[in-house]
Amino acid sequence: MPKISIKGQSMPESPIRKLVPYSENAKKRGIKVYHLNIGQPDIKTPEVALNSIKNLDISVLEYSHSAGFESYRKKLAAHYQKQHIPVNVEDIIITTGGSEALLFAMGSTMDSDDEIIIPEPFYANYNGFATASGVKVVPVISTLEEGFALPPISEFEKLITPNTKAILICNPGNPTGYLYSQDEILQLAELVKKHDLFLIADEVYREFTYDGDKHFSVMNVEGIEENAIMIDSVSKRYSMCGARIGCIVSKNKAVMSTAMKFAQARLSPPTFAQIASEAALDTPDSYFKEVISEYKERRDILVNELNQIEGVKVAVPKGAFYCIAKLPVKNADAFAQWLLENYNYNGETVMVAPAAGFYSTPGVGLDEVRIAYVLNKEDLKKSVQILKEALKVYND
Repeated sequence: MPKISIKGQSMPESPIRKLVPYSENAKKRGIKVYHLNIGQPDIKTPEVALNSIKNLDISVLEYSHSAGFESYRKKLAAHYQKQHIPVNVEDIIITTGGSEALLFAMGSTMDSDDEIIIPEPFYANYNGFATASGVKVVPVISTLEEGFALPPISEFEKLITPNTKAILICNPGNPTGYLYSQDEILQLAELVKKHDLFLIADEVYREFTYDGDKHFSVMNVEGIEENAIMIDSVSKRYSMCGARIGCIVSKNKAVMSTAMKFAQARLSPPTFAQIASEAALDTPDSYFKEVISEYKERRDILVNELNQIEGVKVAVPKGAFYCIAKLPVKNADAFAQWLLENYNYNGETVMVAPAAGFYSTPGVGLDEVRIAYVLNKEDLKKSVQILKEALKVYND
């Protein structure tokens, strides 16, 4: 029998999606499952985006430019400039989701066996993108006790080798909800400049910040224009996860011309989705005020309810719509599976994402889960109640 590639065998399984068969089986048994496992918002997509597709009258569904429609890139550049992020049309390539933007960033800046340092826990697919690119992830651990703040720069310095090419952050963070301060970003900027590294910032949750905290973009740091690469997406901002539209942004012309070759190899990003994403830029500010207010209320309910469960610890998220909770269990993977296979509370159960899959250091995060507060407030309360009752009877 022909053999599967070593790279294919090395591709990590998604900790977010691997429990899906158990969830499906629970539903077939008549159990209602509350999904706290995946960052799929229940917030409505802006009407202006949906109407742009509904009212479309075209006879040929054409390719776009490999960098994306020029009209969209111009409008996107103006959007960033309005947010005081100094970006021009030539600094942007539209991609098939933020995922492809990350693949382009890694492919353009790293060779096989090069290393990328990432504070963990981190978005699980970073492991997959790195494996697909032949790149080695070098984790630097942040902790729940410190609220998942940026680890000391000295910890990064210890990990830098001749093979280190980049540092990757998610800001605000998935799965932690941590928002890096301006001072923390400036510390990283100084580090990458000192060691001639790239600083790749996944900023897809930029708008979602709470308690008066402001997001500070890597594109706002003077002096690292050649080092900084920003990753962005419409998925969360406009609740358009299925559009699969993102972008890679950099002032580094060599990076962008290289990324363009990757973009040309996949021809073009999807046409319908670009049209909707361009239209989404006309979304009124009131939409975001309502959405951010809703997420803040959900965050407060979730954290307050979790804190009332004996043995549970949670770091208060400053942004995005995730939190990491430490549970009084030995193995969150087994607990998450048990919730779906063997437990229900009044015919209902919950699905969480075991957090070990968000670390690349073996044995870390085994008693943690990621919870996405993307459900309405009443469902969140019900979900935490189910968790509380489940923990009372669970034996691991």
